[in-house]
Amino acid sequence: MRIAKINLFAVICVFLLIIGSNSLVFASGQDMPVLKQGEKSEAVYTLQAELKRLGFYQYSVDGNFGLYTKASVIEFQQTVGIEADGIVGEGTWQAIRNYSGNTELSRGKSDRRIGQQIAGFAQKYLGVPYVWGGSGEGGFDCSGFIHYVYGRYNISLPRVADEQYDTGRRIPLSDIEPGDLVFYSTYAPGPSHVGIYVGNGQFIHASSGAGEVTLTAMSKPYYQARFLGAFRVIR
Repeated sequence: MRIAKINLFAVICVFLLIIGSNSLVFASGQDMPVLKQGEKSEAVYTLQAELKRLGFYQYSVDGNFGLYTKASVIEFQQTVGIEADGIVGEGTWQAIRNYSGNTELSRGKSDRRIGQQIAGFAQKYLGVPYVWGGSGEGGFDCSGFIHYVYGRYNISLPRVADEQYDTGRRIPLSDIEPGDLVFYSTYAPGPSHVGIYVGNGQFIHASSGAGEVTLTAMSKPYYQARFLGAFRVIR
């Protein structure tokens, strides 16, 4: 009887430790259940919270293992070099635990991943009309486009180009990555135009000349001659 009471007390203590934290504390992969798409549980909530902390999951932490959660799991599995099947078993739990131990490395990879996501998200608006003063899906000017896109990722930037300029950290062109801002002196002296670098030597911007959101090569002579610098605002 005494042993049973001790065991019951131990179970209660563990339960209180679990619900008193933001996520389940797992000492090893064996302590966590196998998870796959279609499940809904506290363990899924923990999985989403951990992946979000590491920068792999950008959606609602709701405990529901849906398509977005599976895609994030697969991306994590590919990153750490384990079987990318979207199923969270002992090996994936262990990898999450080990990966979280290197905070600086995780943060750097997370920043690059967010930059790539921003560059991809921005391209959804290709062809949206250029509208002077516009900062919504019905039409953008250059800085309004930047303000809108980054705002969707909870990155607050000033509204106009000359204030967005120098907001982040200036970087050399040799280090530019998707999601970095590129500034130009166009219709007025100083930083009067801004876009988002998307990779492959191109940037996306709301162009008054094109009359819409468009992709342009940074090597284009007009922009090459007016380039002011690149800045990284994702931290």
